[in-house]
Amino acid sequence: MFPTILRDPDAAKKLFETIIDSPNGRRSMSRLARTCRAMCEPALNVLWRELDSLLPIISLFPNTLMKRARRPGLGLAKAPNAEDWSRVLAYGERVRRIAYIESSPSVSPSIFAIIAENRPVQYILPHLQQLIWRVDTAAGLQRCTIFLNPELQSLVLEVSTRIPQLATFLAEVCSTTQLSSFSFTSPTSLPDTFTDILRSHNTLEKLVLVAPGALSSSVGQWAASLPMLRVLELDLTGRSVIAVEGFFDDIVASGASTPSDASSDSGVFSGDEIDFTEIRKSSLRLTGDLRSGGVFTDLRQLSLTGEVANIAVFLKHLTSSLTHLELVIEDPPDMADWQDLSGLICERFSKSLLSLRINATGSSRFNELVRSTSRGGDPPCRHLPLQHFTSLPSLLRLEIDLPESVLFHNSDLQAVAQACPNIETLRLCPMARFPASSGPSLTLEGVAVLTQGCKRLQTLALVLDAHTESEETFNSLDVSSRSLLRLHVGHSVVNDSLQTTILLSHLAPYLETIKWFHEKNRPGYVEANATGWQKVSDWLPHMQGMRLMERARVVHLATQKPETREQSVDATVTRITADKSLQAKPRLVQRHVQVSPKLVDRSTEAKPELVSMSVDATPSIMDTSVDATPAVSHQSVSIRPNMVSTEVDASVHTETKAISAIQALPFEEPNSVNKYPDPFYALPSVIPAVLAGLLTFACRILTSYPLTIPMHMLDKSLSILHAQPKEGNDSSSEKHELRPSPAHSVSSSTSELLDHDIPPVCL
Repeated sequence: MFPTILRDPDAAKKLFETIIDSPNGRRSMSRLARTCRAMCEPALNVLWRELDSLLPIISLFPNTLMKRARRPGLGLAKAPNAEDWSRVLAYGERVRRIAYIESSPSVSPSIFAIIAENRPVQYILPHLQQLIWRVDTAAGLQRCTIFLNPELQSLVLEVSTRIPQLATFLAEVCSTTQLSSFSFTSPTSLPDTFTDILRSHNTLEKLVLVAPGALSSSVGQWAASLPMLRVLELDLTGRSVIAVEGFFDDIVASGASTPSDASSDSGVFSGDEIDFTEIRKSSLRLTGDLRSGGVFTDLRQLSLTGEVANIAVFLKHLTSSLTHLELVIEDPPDMADWQDLSGLICERFSKSLLSLRINATGSSRFNELVRSTSRGGDPPCRHLPLQHFTSLPSLLRLEIDLPESVLFHNSDLQAVAQACPNIETLRLCPMARFPASSGPSLTLEGVAVLTQGCKRLQTLALVLDAHTESEETFNSLDVSSRSLLRLHVGHSVVNDSLQTTILLSHLAPYLETIKWFHEKNRPGYVEANATGWQKVSDWLPHMQGMRLMERARVVHLATQKPETREQSVDATVTRITADKSLQAKPRLVQRHVQVSPKLVDRSTEAKPELVSMSVDATPSIMDTSVDATPAVSHQSVSIRPNMVSTEVDASVHTETKAISAIQALPFEEPNSVNKYPDPFYALPSVIPAVLAGLLTFACRILTSYPLTIPMHMLDKSLSILHAQPKEGNDSSSEKHELRPSPAHSVSSSTSELLDHDIPPVCL
C-alpha cells in the first residue's frame, strides 16, 4: 500500500522539490530515499536529477578500480568491465542536469578518456537535458562531446580563452542535438561563421550571448528570424549607442525585404544618388501590400546588461509584449537616463509586463565590496526615485537590488502603490546597510500607504525606521492588509518594540513570518536592533490574536438586527385636477451632406501561362531469346563387390582309438550280444573311410567354395565327423551291427552335409 502522498505524482514531486531546496535538503532527501521502497524511486529521481559535478557519477564505479577509494576524483587505475558499468548506467538514467568546471581539481581529466574508450553504450547519460560546460582549453571543450545526446535541450557554454576549434565544435553540436536553449559566454569574439553554423538551428527558444560581436547586424538578423525565440539575453556593457543601433540594421520590421530594397550605393558617389527605400515603403503602404510587423514580436523575456542609456536605446526598437524584464545596470545610474528608461518601460510594456528586476553589474558590486572591506568610511547611499513609474497595472513582482542606490522615501512607496495596484512581491534593497549618522528614510507610515493601495501584496522586503506613527493610522481599517504574509526588514531600526508590534498587528494581522539579520559576524550588525526585532517576533502572534478577536467582536455587533416597531401611516391620496395645454412645435433644420466616394480603377492581367507538353506513349518492345535446350548428363555407377581375404583353419582334430582284434568271434545275428566285446573290432574299416571323407571335404573347400562357406557350417561339419555314438554308459555294453561299408556311409553323410543351399556370406 503506497503512502497517500505518492498517489498524486505532482504533489509528491512538489514536496520533494521543496525538501531538496531547503537547507541540508540533499541529506534529508537521501534519508527519505532509504525510508521505504515506495519512496525510494521518487526520492532518487529528485536527488539525482541535478548534479553540480561529475564526481557522484564517478563514485558509482567499484572501489577496486579507483586509484584511491576515498578520492574517486583522482580517476581509475584500470579500465572497467561490462559488469562495472551497471550502477553507472542505472543512476545515469535519472540525471537531467549536470555541470563541469575544468579549472576545478575535483575531477581528473583522465577519467574522460577511460569513459570514451570503455563505455558499453553510446550515451551514459541518455536522458540528459541541460549541460553546463566551463572550459579553458581545447581538450576540455572536446570532452563535452561525450554528453551530447539527442535529448539534450539546453547547453550553457563558457569559454575563458580563444579556442580555434570552437567553430568545429558548434557544428558538431548542431548536427547531434536539437537545442531549445543556447548560452555562450566568452571574453573573446564570436567565430566568423557563427550565424551560418547556427542558422539551421531554428528551434531555439532561449538565446544568451555575452561575447564581443554579439551586437553585430548579422547576429541581430539571425536572432530576429528565429520563429520560436521567447527569451533573449544580451550584454551591452562597454558598447556605444551606435553599436546598439547596429544590432537592428539588417532587421526588416515591416516585412518589405525584397531584393529591390537593397541599395545600389557604392559609397563613392553617395551624395549624387537618391535613396528609394522610403519611397518603396510608402508605395507598398498605399497599395496595401505592406505587412504590419515588428522586431522580436514573439519575445516574452528579456535580460540586458550595461549602461542605462544603452538599455533605453535597445528597448526603443522592440515592439513585443514583454512579460519579464531583467536589467543589470551600472550603479549609480544617470538620473536623466533613469527617468527616460522608467518612462519608456511604462509606455511600451505597461499592459503586459509582469515582472521587473533591476540588479547591479559585477563591476559595481566589486567596487562596493572593496569599499566595505577597506577602512574608507561609511558606504555611500544614493536616492533612486520611483515616481517615474507611472502606470504598470499588470506588474506582479518588482525587485531592486543595488549596492549604492539604496535610499527610498515614503513618496516612492506611494508612487508604487498608485502605479502597481496588483503587485504581489516588492523588494527594495533589503540587504542595504546604512551609516550610523543617517538611517533609512522609509517608515511604517509608508508601509501603511502601500498596504492600503495594494490589496494583493504578499511579500515585502525593505529597510525602514520603525518609529511610532500618527494616530490616524490606527483609526483607519483600510490600511490593514489581509494578504501580507511575509516581511523582511534586514538591518531596520527599531526603538520601541511594543509600539512596533502593535502597529504591525494593525497593518498585517495575518502576517506569518518576519525576518531580519541577527548574525553577529555580518557587516552592519547592530545588537540593539536585532534584540528589538526579536521581541517583535515574540510578541506579534499574541497581538495579532487579540486584534482579530476584537475585530470579530465588532463585526458581530455590526451584523445584529436593529429593533423594529409597528407604526401606521395615513396614505390617503388627495387628487387635484387642472387643465393645461402646451404647444410643442419642433424646430426643423435642413442639412445636406454631399458624399462622393473616390473611385480607383485597377486592372489585373490574369493571363494564364500555357505550356504545351507531349508525352510519347509508344510502348517499348524488346526481343528476348530463351535457350530451352535440356541439359543431358551421363552418370555411371561402378558396382564391385568388396573382396576380403580371410584364412580359415580347416585342420581336423582326430583321435586315434585302438581296437583289439586278437580273437575273431563268429558271425552272429544282429540282435545278438557279444559276450566278449573287443574295442579294436572296427579299426581296419573306419580309418580309410575317415581319410577319404576328409580328402573330399578339403577338395571342395579349396575349389568350389572358397568364399561362401559359413563358419558355423564348418564348425558343425567338424563336430559331426568327430562325434562318437554312445548308447550306454559302459563301453562293454555297446552293440555293433554289420554295415555294408563304413567308408560309403561317411562319404554319403558328408556329401549330404555339403549339398545344402548355403547363402553366400562375405567374410
